[in-house]
Amino acid sequence: MDQLLNLLPAAFWNVPHVGSRFPGSPTVTSRPDLALGANCQLFAYEVLRHFGFDPPALRSSELWADRTATVHVSPARPLDLLLFNSTHDAYGAHVGLWAGEGRVLHLCAEAGRPAVWELTEFAARQRYRVLLGVKRVVARSGSAPTPGAAAGA
Repeated sequence: MDQLLNLLPAAFWNVPHVGSRFPGSPTVTSRPDLALGANCQLFAYEVLRHFGFDPPALRSSELWADRTATVHVSPARPLDLLLFNSTHDAYGAHVGLWAGEGRVLHLCAEAGRPAVWELTEFAARQRYRVLLGVKRVVARSGSAPTPGAAAGA
């Protein structure tokens, strides 16, 4: 897990949470400037792009329903997407990235900047108490650091 997180450039750790900057929003271009901020989905997708994946620009309920660019998986491996919500409904779900060892890299309003939380920290919060499941992006976009080998996938 630490190897995966160490491969993430410093700029990713300084991204502010801005809820209005989500995939498909008018303030986001095809390659957004994360320095302007991001919501959880946009942040997760840009981390995936950094590692050579090509995630679809979907909101959480669309991501959960998608069967083309992503697949439901279990167990999770590094860089899989986890969806959390207060209920079993994917609409408005929070999206994070599996970092391994029971930890999730994510961006939320509560933390304000990217954070790594244990699964128990999500379960302890009403808004994140339900782990809907895990999705894996199947499309690769090209050469990039390979976190799977580094993180013990």
